[in-house]
Amino acid sequence: MLKKILFTLIAVGTLSAMSGMGGLAVFTDQAANDANTFTTGTLDISTSPATAFITFNDMVPGDEVTQPLTVSNDGSLELRYAVTSLATNTDSKGLRTQLDLRIKSGVTTCTNGGFDTDGTVLYGPGDLGSDPATNVIGDPAQGADSGDRVLAASGSEVLCFNVELPLSTGDAYQDAATTATFTFEAEQTTNNP
Repeated sequence: MLKKILFTLIAVGTLSAMSGMGGLAVFTDQAANDANTFTTGTLDISTSPATAFITFNDMVPGDEVTQPLTVSNDGSLELRYAVTSLATNTDSKGLRTQLDLRIKSGVTTCTNGGFDTDGTVLYGPGDLGSDPATNVIGDPAQGADSGDRVLAASGSEVLCFNVELPLSTGDAYQDAATTATFTFEAEQTTNNP
């Protein structure tokens, strides 16, 4: 019986030693998940024409000029934009505050005759501009502001601008001049309440 117990102990010890050795050899594998790329979107606003889209020389009281301007989102992200107007007063005659500016969207025929027919008023009548600049559409401060315009990626819209020298304009404005710069300031809408 002692031989049997001894044989059992030796067998158990041998099996234990062998199982410990067998535990050192294991199969392994791994998988690599590559090509995880990240890109940022683009914010790109443009106007067409890009410069001097609305001008008038030798104005007299009662004259007006109306011109369309296309605002485009050339980027990959939805944007919202605001417009400011900076106008000069180098001759100190103040023509910039005498000229009346109106801006509309949705005007079917953007001409002097068609301006008052339809569309939605976005600005005016108000001063052409000032220094510092006047907010004429929305507000360039970050975040959603009253009057800001939204354009989808690759979207565009046509704004109709009208500038008038009122019939009540007096002699003090003869030979006066001003130059206006309209600045379109855009920001992303995503994650920007």
